[in-house]
Amino acid sequence: MNAQRPSNTYGHLAVHYRNPEEGPLAARLLREIGFTECYSMAQPDGNMFYHFVIDEQANRGTDRIFYLLCMPDLLRKLYDEMHRALKVGEADENATVTELRKMQAEDPEFNFHAAVVFNSLEELEEVVQRLQKLAAEDPELKGRIKVTLNRARPGTPEVDKRMDESPVFGGVTRHTYGPNGVQVFVETDLIAGGPLGDNWVFEFDYVFPGYKDNILNAPTDEAATILAEKESAGA
Repeated sequence: MNAQRPSNTYGHLAVHYRNPEEGPLAARLLREIGFTECYSMAQPDGNMFYHFVIDEQANRGTDRIFYLLCMPDLLRKLYDEMHRALKVGEADENATVTELRKMQAEDPEFNFHAAVVFNSLEELEEVVQRLQKLAAEDPELKGRIKVTLNRARPGTPEVDKRMDESPVFGGVTRHTYGPNGVQVFVETDLIAGGPLGDNWVFEFDYVFPGYKDNILNAPTDEAATILAEKESAGA
């Protein structure tokens, strides 16, 4: 492969809000997260098609786009039939569904999700604090969003110190799978996701710069070597 060729980029992700009434609230959540709304418009059926970018600097570009549109009737019908057949939410709910929900509650990464990497830990902390306040107090969003935090795995003194001082991660006991980075999971029922079309999960990450071994660099040669050395040492 030509090493001088510019990299292809990830263009967009398209997701559904469940019904016309919830479109504005789902769009509001994206704005609260910090996404920038650009070219939203009504579709011929009257439902809103929302066009966001994950960062203001991506505006007028062809990548880092997040589309939010109303779920088609046929897809909604399919999800409804799945829920009825599996008795989702009922006393005699299908055992596999129950186990799936248990795993999702323990590990937000268990199902399909989408991640955004932040360039600033301070900016990510501000987003987390805003979402936590909304989840606890906002009349529209209370009960509609859940925030789960993973702080950096201990072992790097300067990162550990920053974590302890963080207004967000200071008291967190969950840890990332890899070192030198943090994960924030935002789960919401305002956007359809997962195999049952129930809750969508955003992941927001930050990676501390300057470390060859971090939460997101497993594909690199250096990280693979570090991982192999740790495994051979029983780490």
